[in-house]
Amino acid sequence: MRTLSEIMRPWAYLSWPNRITLVRLLLVAPFVVLMQRQQSRDLFRYLAVIIFLVMALSDLADGFLARRLNRKSRLGAILDPLADKTLITCAALLLSLPHSSVRDAKLPAWVVVLIVGKDLWVVVGFAVLFLLTGTVRVLPIRAGKACTAGQILMVLAILVSPELNAVGFPLGLRVAQVLWWAVAVFCVWAVVGYTRVGLTFLAESEPHNSSHPPPGSG
Repeated sequence: MRTLSEIMRPWAYLSWPNRITLVRLLLVAPFVVLMQRQQSRDLFRYLAVIIFLVMALSDLADGFLARRLNRKSRLGAILDPLADKTLITCAALLLSLPHSSVRDAKLPAWVVVLIVGKDLWVVVGFAVLFLLTGTVRVLPIRAGKACTAGQILMVLAILVSPELNAVGFPLGLRVAQVLWWAVAVFCVWAVVGYTRVGLTFLAESEPHNSSHPPPGSG
């Protein structure tokens, strides 16, 4: 029988920021389950809000620890955006479906298309760069950070929109609408920004030798 130390040994190879990121990934499953049931009882929506807040705050915590402890790693550079994209994609899809959307604040399908499309564009871009250069530069940009922050605020606003609506006129819906339009703008901004960064990286990776034209170009 394996001892507790043997079971926990793989975790010893991970830094605390990476451990937090993995826990954030594991919390996606209960969040999805709660979202699928939140229309039946408000309690499930409240629990989904709590889990979502924990995951959002853990995103800030692992980044802070990585900088403070100087424990930035290639694994963390991959896991952190993966956790963010998994959470946001699942949340956006669930908030746009009839059986899991929040009452009177259903996320439009076109916003989900922009969110998922932006992420697919980035993933495909990384794959193309890797095939062309043999390396991939994981470089967060301001547009990408703004897009992630906007998406987190948008999801939270939609989740608590029934309570905001109770304050007076459809306040929750109006806040959610402003945020999903902002997210749409951020997604377009991020696509343009990542494309520019990718093309710059590609140009820097290719050898420049204009004095020797390729064969057959004369």
